Order: sequence, then structure tokens, then C-alpha cells
Amino acid sequence: MSFRDLRNFTEMMRALGYPRHISMENFRTPNFDLVSEVLLWLVKRYEPQTDIPSDVDTEQDRVFFIKAVAQFMATKAHIKLNTKKLYQADGYAVKELLKIASVLYSAMTTKGLEGSSLGQGDVSKFKFDLGSKIADLKAARQLASEITSKGASLYDLLGKEVELRELRTEAIARPLEINEIEKVMRIAIKDILAQVQKTKDLLNNVASDEANLEAKIEKRKLELERNRKRLQTLQSVRPAFMDEYEKIEEELQKQYAIYLEKFRNLACLEQQLEDHHRMEQERFEEAENTLRLMQNKLKEEEKRLLKSGSHDDSDMDIQEDNESDSELEARRLSKPWTAVEVLMQGRASKRIVGTMQGADSDDDVSSPSSLSAPLSAVLGWPHGRGWPGS
Repeated sequence: MSFRDLRNFTEMMRALGYPRHISMENFRTPNFDLVSEVLLWLVKRYEPQTDIPSDVDTEQDRVFFIKAVAQFMATKAHIKLNTKKLYQADGYAVKELLKIASVLYSAMTTKGLEGSSLGQGDVSKFKFDLGSKIADLKAARQLASEITSKGASLYDLLGKEVELRELRTEAIARPLEINEIEKVMRIAIKDILAQVQKTKDLLNNVASDEANLEAKIEKRKLELERNRKRLQTLQSVRPAFMDEYEKIEEELQKQYAIYLEKFRNLACLEQQLEDHHRMEQERFEEAENTLRLMQNKLKEEEKRLLKSGSHDDSDMDIQEDNESDSELEARRLSKPWTAVEVLMQGRASKRIVGTMQGADSDDDVSSPSSLSAPLSAVLGWPHGRGWPGS
């Protein structure tokens, strides 16, 4: 950006009749609104009938606006603009705006139009119409493609020149025989005449072919109409088995509803059965754990009784003479009963089936088989099952 460019641009815009005053301070900072307004005014001045969207509210709209202006100026005026500098909307954009303004200013000075403002009627004098040049442009493109293809074929032929040169030399050096030439010419003429006759026959048969095709088309149309009528008849007629079909369909719906209900009930019962088995398994495991704890407690109690029994035996030896046999028997029976009673605390409300008889000696107390019947009754095991896992 230079001071000279800014000055030239402001003077040219003032000469071209831009309605807004542009100062050299407007481009010190990015000002996209002013740049878009100037671009749109210059494009309208160059081509009043052009249609370029003027929305620049969003970033996407701004990019689309800059691309549209650059494409228009490149195709119509052959002016290449730097879209990046235009999007910056600062002093670097002045150089790009100056390209368009200088073209319009030079056209105005060439025609001798002076003044600070131009009317709408004078704008049509600067219209650059390429409509008449479209045909020439298409012809130029076609010629360019033909030149390219011809050049490629010429290059291939020049590559074969070494082989063709010998054949050409031999053909020129060979003497010509009039009879042979006449024979070849007659054969060629006969072939051409046969092809011409064949083409004429084909042209003559075109009318008959058209008639045959029209006849086939009419025949197909009649078949199509007949099939449509038959289809309508079949659709309107109710089949004889339709009533039975509807009854069977209704019965099928009922059976399906019954099937769904039974299937849901079966699924529910299976789920309940699984829950019951799981609860039974949990109760079984809980009872097994409880029984194992009770066995451990019994063993501890037996050990404690054995230890205490040794002290009691010493006392009994001292008092053996003073006590009777019945009292000793009663004391011996009361020892295991006290141990079982301690273990069964908290289960007094349950009914115990069986007998609670003491063992004859301390060895009988230490065996679990002597208490299997009352313990199984307390835990709720069926009679005769014994210990779990036995």
C-alpha cells in the first residue's frame, strides 16, 4: 500500500461519480463494508445487468461475494484479482480495486466524458457486450482442438515416414500396366454401385418398415388394453374362497392371542420356578453353613466339657463314698443336656422331634451321631437324611 495508490483511487472514484466520499483514512484499518460496497458499485458500473448477491453478514457470504466478483471480472474484463487481499479489506485491497477503477477511468477519458457525476443514461455507453463474440469463441475452441488432433496424427505419420518412403519409391519405380489398372477400376466401380444400390433399397424399405412397426405398435396397444380390462375384471370379482379365508384368518388371530397368553404364562411360571430353586439353594447353603457352625460349637463345647470333666472326676472320687449310684447317673446325664441346651438357645419356639438322652460316657458325647436326630429336627431337615454332605 502506498500513498500514491490511495490518492489515485480516491481521485478516480470521485471522477467516476461514486456517490460516497472516500478519504485516504478509510483504509487504515480493515473495512469490509466499504470494500464490498465499492466492488459492487464498480461491477454494476461495468455491467449493469449482472446479478451478484450483496449479502456480507457472515463469513461464508463474504467469501462467496469475493469469489463471485473475482470470477465475473476475470471472465468479462480479463482482470485478475487477488481474492486474499480483497478479503483483507485494508490498504492492500486498494491495489486490486484500482485495477477495476483504472479500466473504467481510461474508458471514460477515451470517450471524452468529463464531470464528477454521470447519469443512468450514460452508463449504457460503457456496456461491454460479449454476446456477439460467443460464436467466434466456440469456433476458436473447435479449431484449437482440431489443431491438437491434427498435430498428434502428423507426428505419428512422420514417425512412419522411414517405412513409407521405401514403399512409395517402389510404387513410383514400378511401371504402370493399363489393363491391370482398368481391371482394378472396374472392380472398384462395381463395389461402389453395389453399395449405392443397397442404400437405395434400404431407403425404399423405410416406408414398409414404418408400416410394420406401426402395425406392431397397434397390436401391442390392443393387447395392453385387453389385459387392463381383464385385470379390472379380476380385481372386481370376489373369489369363492374369500369367505372361508376371512373366517380362518379370524380364527388364526384368536389362536395367536391364546398362544401369546399361554406363552407369557409359561415364561412367568418358569421364572417363578427358577426363583424358587434359587431360594431353595440359598436356604440349603445357609442351613449347611449353620450346621457347620453348630458342629464347630459342639466340638468346642465337648473340649470344654472334657477339660471340666477331668476336674469333676477328681471331685467325684472324693465324694464317691457319700453319693449314691442314682445321683451319679443323674449328674452324668445332665452334662450333655446342658451343652445342647446352650447351642439351641433362641430356637425354643420350634418343635423338636426325637429324644434327648445323654450318653453313657463322655466319649459318646463327643460323636456327632449321638445328636443327629434332634439337630436335624431343629434345623428342619427331613427325618432320616442325616448330616448334609454325608
